[in-house]
Amino acid sequence: MFESLSNRLSQTLKSITGQARLTEDNIKDTLREVRRALLEADVALPVVKDFVDRVRERAVGQEVSKSLSPGQQFVKIVQQELEAIMGQANEALSLKGTPAVVLMAGLQGAGKTTSVAKLAKYLREREKKKVLVVSADVYRPAAIDQLETLAREVEVDFFPSTSAEQPVAIAEAAIKHAKIQFHDVVLVDTAGRLAVDEAMMAEIQALHRAIQPQETLFVVDAMTGQDAANTAKAFHDALPLTGVILTKADGDARGGAALSVRHITGKPIKFMGMGEKVEALEPFHPDRVASRILGMGDVLSLIEEAERNVDKGKAEQLAKKVKKGQGFDLEDFRDQLQQLKKMAAWAV
Repeated sequence: MFESLSNRLSQTLKSITGQARLTEDNIKDTLREVRRALLEADVALPVVKDFVDRVRERAVGQEVSKSLSPGQQFVKIVQQELEAIMGQANEALSLKGTPAVVLMAGLQGAGKTTSVAKLAKYLREREKKKVLVVSADVYRPAAIDQLETLAREVEVDFFPSTSAEQPVAIAEAAIKHAKIQFHDVVLVDTAGRLAVDEAMMAEIQALHRAIQPQETLFVVDAMTGQDAANTAKAFHDALPLTGVILTKADGDARGGAALSVRHITGKPIKFMGMGEKVEALEPFHPDRVASRILGMGDVLSLIEEAERNVDKGKAEQLAKKVKKGQGFDLEDFRDQLQQLKKMAAWAV
């Protein structure tokens, strides 16, 4: 998603790294190119203006570390400001209550239903939670059936509903059921529209008042670019959002949504969808994303993915086998290739 922005910023920042000192004059052209790169990435104009002003103020303010050259310090300032725009650090879900209720909101086509399944799988596998999912989308054809199918795939419980029921009644019944069955978390999928409208907002506001969720997550498509900021603001004005899930971040989106939504709503991006598969959901780490944007890589996420995917038992057996001098056969080679294939799929 950030490839184009990363390439532009990396090239732009090369021109400043050799400077002996930072002045208003020698950073002017670089800041102009940074501004252009952000606008081409479809970052909202107010966000770009604020970002460039903050970088200029800090750079000319001579915030120079003894261990860095002025040019390196400028790159560091850009990285820190990118992190600040996106939220400094990952913020985990607040899952208090028995059960904790999570309400998913967003436009139609943003990927809410798929994100519900991905989040359910994430909570079941990584947080060891007992999860119940329910669809309050009584308008979109087959929305309820889609969630039921996904629930079976990710191996979580599904609360049945029909298009003849009211969304509030569906959600309340699901929460009551979750209490009886001792579920830890209830994920409530809601209806979306092709655009923000009064009827849509009134319905989801009524739903929010009725179930009082611990988390209200806004699901936004990264492909919508700058328009994501406008949609996010509309939902933020209507609902007390607690976080954002950015979907389709594995596509050719230019990254504007990631840099705009947090600044516009003041709410953290908590997760990022990295593909269509149900396991393709990752916590959003602003510091790591900033490093990727500046071409510095994301080593920590790669290590975490390796720890989840590498079969430690097989790795230990192979290590003992080699240590004893028993050789490395074709089956061992095949196992190693399969592990590399898993890692390559994540990296892409």
